[in-house]
Amino acid sequence: CFPRPPKGSGSNPLNSNGDPHTGAPEEKVELRKKVTLLRGISIIIGTIIGAGIFISPKGILKNSGSVGMSLVVWIACGILSLFGALSYAELGTCIKKSGGHYTYILEAFGPQVAFVRLWVDMIAIRPAGLAVIALAFGRYILEPIFMPCGVPEIAIKLATTIGITMVMYLNSMSVSWTARIQIFLTFSKLLAIVIIIVPGLYQLFKGETKNFENAFEVNTVDLTGLPLAFYSGMYAYAGWFYLNFVTEEVENPERTMPLAICISMVIVMICYTMTNVAYYTVMSAEELLASDAVAVTFAEKLMGNFSVAVPVFVALSCFGSMNGCLFAISRMFYVASREGQLPEVLSMIHIRRHTPLPAVIVLYPITLLILFLGDIYSLLNFMSFLRWLFIGVAVVGLIYLRYTRPDMPRPFKVPIFIPAVFSFTCFFMVFLSLYSDPINTGIGFAISLTGIPAYFIFIHFERKPKWFQKLSGQRLHKCKWESSEYAQKFLSSYTLIIHIMMPDMPSSF
Repeated sequence: CFPRPPKGSGSNPLNSNGDPHTGAPEEKVELRKKVTLLRGISIIIGTIIGAGIFISPKGILKNSGSVGMSLVVWIACGILSLFGALSYAELGTCIKKSGGHYTYILEAFGPQVAFVRLWVDMIAIRPAGLAVIALAFGRYILEPIFMPCGVPEIAIKLATTIGITMVMYLNSMSVSWTARIQIFLTFSKLLAIVIIIVPGLYQLFKGETKNFENAFEVNTVDLTGLPLAFYSGMYAYAGWFYLNFVTEEVENPERTMPLAICISMVIVMICYTMTNVAYYTVMSAEELLASDAVAVTFAEKLMGNFSVAVPVFVALSCFGSMNGCLFAISRMFYVASREGQLPEVLSMIHIRRHTPLPAVIVLYPITLLILFLGDIYSLLNFMSFLRWLFIGVAVVGLIYLRYTRPDMPRPFKVPIFIPAVFSFTCFFMVFLSLYSDPINTGIGFAISLTGIPAYFIFIHFERKPKWFQKLSGQRLHKCKWESSEYAQKFLSSYTLIIHIMMPDMPSSF
C-alpha cells in the first residue's frame, strides 16, 4: 500500500521489481474507473433496497392512517428522493471528486462544516448503520436453520461478525469482484421483489380487492402523522447518493451518473409501490400492522413451504446493502485523508489490487466494538436526523454554487426548484425531529457539536505534538513512506486483520 502520488507526478513508489522508486517514471497508483452504467445502477439499487421493504413497511401505514394514503406517501417519497438524486447528479458531474456529501460540503462551505460531517460519520453513524444492517443479515441467514425456534443472540452476533468480515475482505481484494457480486445481489433482491409482486398482482386481477375498499376514508387519516410517514418513506429510499461517493471510479461520469440515478430511482419507485400493493392484496391493514416481518407473513399466507426461502432473500438483500455501503463510504475516508482531514494512511492504495485498503478496514474494529458493546438502535435514533440535515446542507450548496461560481462547467443541470424543494423537505424533517423527539435529537446534536473542538485540535491549530503530526501524516510528506519507521508502527495494529483477510499481502506493507 502506498499513498496516492501528487497530481502530475507520474511516479510510482515501487519499480517493476517491487523495490523503492529509483527515479524512472512509473504508472501512477490510483483508483481505476471500473464503475460502468450497470455497476452504478447496482450500487444505487443494491444500497437502497435493504431489509426494510421485506420486514416492516408498517411505519408508513401506521402514520398515514389508510391504505390509499400510504401508497400516496410511497410515491411522493420516491419523487422527493428522485429530486435529491437529480440534485446530486448535477453535483457529481460538475464536481468530479469522490466523497459524496463530504466533498460537496467542502467545496461549497469550507473545511470546518465538512469536517463536522466527517466526524459524525466516522465515530457513530457509519459503524452503527453498518452494524444494524449486518445484524439483520445475521438474524435472517440463520432463521431457516432454527425454525420454528428463535435464533440465539450469540449466534446472531457471530453470524453478523462473519458477514462484516466477508464484506471487508471482498472490498479489500478487488473493485471488479465487489461490483460483480453487487450486481448479483441486486438481481437477487429484485427477484425476491418479483416473487412478491407477481402472486400479489395475480390475486388482484382475480378480484381480491376488498382491502382497497374505502382506501381513502377521511376519518382514518391522521394529518398529524403524515410528516412521520414521510420521514419513514424517505428513510426507506435512502441510498440514492452512494454512487456520488465513487465519482472518480465512474466511467464517463457526465453520462453515466445521471442515467444510473434516474434508471435506479424509477426501478425502486415501481418496486416499492407494487410490493405494497401486493401486500395489501393478501393482507388487511390490521394484519400488516400486526406483522414484524411483512414479507414472511405474506409468503406464509400465499406460498406455504416456499416461505422458508424469504429469510434467505432478506439476508442476501442485507448483504448487498452492506457491500454497497462499505464500497462507497471507504471512498469518503480516502478523499478526506487526501484532503488532509484524516491520517494519511487512509489515502493509501494497494499497489496491485488498486483498492483503498486502509480506508476499507478502518471501520472494522469500530463496528465490531459497537456490535458487541454499544446500544446500536439508540445511537441510530440520535443520529438519523443528522443524515438529512447534512444532505440538505449539501443540496443547498448546489444552489449556493450556482450564484458564487456561475461559470463552473455543468454538463447536467436541473431546474432550481428541484434542489429548493428537496432541501426544504430535508430541513422540515430535521425540525420535525426536534419537535417530536427533543431528547434524542438533542443528544445527537451534542455528539455532532464535538466535531467543532475536534476540528480545532486536530486540523486548525498549527502547533501540535510530534506524535500527532506523525499520526496525521503532516510530517510524512517530507520523506518516502516506504522508509518511514513510523509507518510500520502505525499499521501494526491492523497487521493481524490484514493478513487474515489478504494472505498474499507483500511484506513491504
